[in-house]
Amino acid sequence: MSNRPPKTNVMERASPPLVGSWTDAVARAAEQARQAGNASVAGDDAKAFRRQWLDSWGRATETYLRSPDFQQLLKTHLDSLIATKRTLKSAAAAESTAPPTAADANRDGAASFSADAQALAQGLDQLLGDGDPTPTRQRTWATASEVVYQQAGLKLLHFCPREVKYREPVLICFALVNRPYILDLKENRSVVRQLLNRGFDVYLIDWAVPDESDAQWRLEDYICTMLDDAVREVCKRTQTPQLNLLGYCMGGTMSTLYTALFPDRVRNLILMAAPIDFEQHDGLLNLWARPETFDVDGLIEAFGNCPGEFLQFVFQLMKPVQNFAEKQLSYLEKMDDSEFLADFETLERWSNDSVPVAGATFRDFVSMLYQQNRLVSGQMSIGGRPIRLDKITCPLLLLVAQRDHLVPPSSTLAIEQHVGSQDVTSLSISAGHVGLAVGSQAQRTLWPQAADWIANHSTEQPTPITSEGLNKPSRQRKE
Repeated sequence: MSNRPPKTNVMERASPPLVGSWTDAVARAAEQARQAGNASVAGDDAKAFRRQWLDSWGRATETYLRSPDFQQLLKTHLDSLIATKRTLKSAAAAESTAPPTAADANRDGAASFSADAQALAQGLDQLLGDGDPTPTRQRTWATASEVVYQQAGLKLLHFCPREVKYREPVLICFALVNRPYILDLKENRSVVRQLLNRGFDVYLIDWAVPDESDAQWRLEDYICTMLDDAVREVCKRTQTPQLNLLGYCMGGTMSTLYTALFPDRVRNLILMAAPIDFEQHDGLLNLWARPETFDVDGLIEAFGNCPGEFLQFVFQLMKPVQNFAEKQLSYLEKMDDSEFLADFETLERWSNDSVPVAGATFRDFVSMLYQQNRLVSGQMSIGGRPIRLDKITCPLLLLVAQRDHLVPPSSTLAIEQHVGSQDVTSLSISAGHVGLAVGSQAQRTLWPQAADWIANHSTEQPTPITSEGLNKPSRQRKE
C-alpha cells in the first residue's frame, strides 16, 4: 500500500491555515474600517465613502500584516509548505526506482501556491461580490526587436531607433522575477520607446526561464558571466568602451553589483526602484524575509528553484485590499471605459506571467541581502571578489516611486551614502512600483526627464546614425 499522503491542497495540512486566518483578519479589518467610515463620512456620496473605507481597510490590514501574530503565522505556513514538499518527494522516491525530479517538485509546489492565491481572492470575493477580470492573452511586446545574441541564460534584444544621437547605448537589465515586457507594455506606456524617441540605441536582457537543470545558477553566474557577456556584446556591436546601464528592481541591484565590479564599462548607472539598503523597515518584504521567519535554505532544498507562483502569492499578500478588492471595484466601475479595460487587461496579463528564480541565486539574494544586508555594510563578495560601492564613480540617476510597497524609496536612495559618485540625481513621482514604468505620470513627466538626464550625460554623435547605418557590417557582431 502506498504511503504517499493524499494530494490535497498543502494549505489544508497547514496548522494554523494561513488562508483562513488571513481572511478572517482582513474581514475584521474591513468591518472596523466600515464602522469608522460610517462615523466620519456619513452623508457623503457612495463613491467617496467607498474610497475612504478602502483606504482605512488597507491601513488596518497592513497593521495586521506587520504584527508579531502574523509573522508567526507566516513562519508556520512556510515551514509547513517546506515540510509537506519534503514528504511528497520522499514518498515519491519510495514508490519509484527513479527519484522525483526537481521539475516534479516544482510542479506540485506551483499548484499549491496557485491554489493558495485563488483562495485568498475567493475570501475577498465573499466580502465584495463575485467577479474575475483576469485576462488570458499571451504576452507581447509593443515595439519590434530582434535577438542579436543568445546564450543559455539570456536573450539580448535590440530595439532599433530611427536614428542614434548618442554614442553610448542603453542596456536594460530587468529583474529575474516576472518578464521584462512591462518596460514596453503598450505604445503609449513604454520606457523603451521613451529612450528610442530620445535617440538612444536600446538593448534589453530577456533572462531565460530556469528549469530544474539551472537550479545551481548563482548570483555570480548572472553578474560575472551572463550580464558581463551582454555588456561586452553590446559594446562590441556599438563599438563603444562604455554603455548606459539601466536596472529595474532586482535588476537594479544586479546592475549595481556589476558596476562595482566593472566600473570602467559603465558610463552612467540608472536605477529604477532598486533595493540597495535592506535594513529599511518601510517594506513588508524586508520584514517577512528575516531569517527568523523565512527559511530560504529549506525552501530551495525542497523546491529546487523558487516557484514563480510563490513570489506572486507573496506580492499579492502584501497589498491584499488593493490587489483584490480595490482592483476589482475599479474594474466594475469602469467597464464602459474601453481604454481603461485595455490597460487593465494588458497589465493583468503581465502581472500573472510569473517565472521561477534559479534556486541558488534566490538563496544568495535573500541570504546575503535581505537577511544580512551585506551590500551597504561592505561585506559582500561575488565569486570571491569583494563588492565595494565606493568603486562606483560614474554619474548616477535614481528613480523612485513614493508609494512603492515592494522597494521603499529610502532603500534605493541610500546608495548615495556609499558610492564614490559626485554626480547623483534622484527623481520621484507619486506612484507604485509598477507605475514607475507604465503609469501615466511616469510616461508624461518622469521618463522625459530621465531620458534628458541620460542624454546630457552621454556623448553626442557628430552626425546621427540612421537605422540603415546601424545595420552596416561594421556595427554587427563578427562571427
